[in-house]
Amino acid sequence: MENLGSAFTILSVVVPVYKEEESIEPFLSRLLPVIANITTRYEVIFCMDPSPDGTEAVIFAAGEGNPNIKLLKLSRRFGQPAATMAGLMYAKGGRCVVIDIDLQDPPELIEKLYRKMDEGFDVVYAKRRNRDGETITKKLVSKIGYVVINALSEVKIPRDSGDFRILSRRVVEELRGLNETHGFLRGLVAFVGFNQTFVEYDRDKRLVGKGNYNRFLGSLRIGLNGLIGFSSKPLNLMSISGAIIAVISFLLGIWYFLQHFFGTQLSPGLSTTVIFVSFFAGVQLLSLGLLGEYVSRIYDEVKRRPMYIVDKKMNFDE
Repeated sequence: MENLGSAFTILSVVVPVYKEEESIEPFLSRLLPVIANITTRYEVIFCMDPSPDGTEAVIFAAGEGNPNIKLLKLSRRFGQPAATMAGLMYAKGGRCVVIDIDLQDPPELIEKLYRKMDEGFDVVYAKRRNRDGETITKKLVSKIGYVVINALSEVKIPRDSGDFRILSRRVVEELRGLNETHGFLRGLVAFVGFNQTFVEYDRDKRLVGKGNYNRFLGSLRIGLNGLIGFSSKPLNLMSISGAIIAVISFLLGIWYFLQHFFGTQLSPGLSTTVIFVSFFAGVQLLSLGLLGEYVSRIYDEVKRRPMYIVDKKMNFDE
């Protein structure tokens, strides 16, 4: 029998938020009827980075009328991955849903994910058939990112999937045990394993406002976390590239020596030499940067600082 979690909470819904004052009420108006079709024993956990707008006040107002609506306010802006993991760590449900608040991921799909899990799966993730409302640049970065990560990583991350998914209690407990500083949910869930499947859907355009998480640079950073956190192959490729460049440089040196020895005029000239030097210098800087990414993650893990710090809680049992 599946562990239903503390106080027999059937379903937890984790929602990371930041500057989403206008989105909360439309989101809840669509989410709560869907949950009502599943269970009356539920919790909706808003995990909020401190927001300069009225996001906190709107959530408090909703929580006063419904004690199943809860709030975790972090002490500073830790980012979406940390906020999501905070919600999962506090979730009590036998099953936990992670969903964004912007309504691009339709709350109505939660019931389908829930019923699919009844077939014996521990993870059911939502797979996008299309990505309406996203820029061409972001779509391109996402597509390339999935290809690169899956080509180099030991853990395969499903393409065209985000954090929108439902997790069984035992998957959540395994995530709790990992305790990593850089929380890349898609990669961590893939690492945990168990029976996983997907449900396809059409992603909608954002209903109101504009996104505050996962912009272009944020998407690049999340993708880099996925690559660095789940693969050492970039380091191997760096070593192989260094060996190849060393061989090319050695052969180039012999070629120049033979030219000088035989007095020929086959030298490519200064401009070509500069190009070669610039190329090798670029490769060296890229390699040092990549090495620095791994070292910085080792540094973060050794310090064992928490991924997030909670400042305020609402409607949580002490």
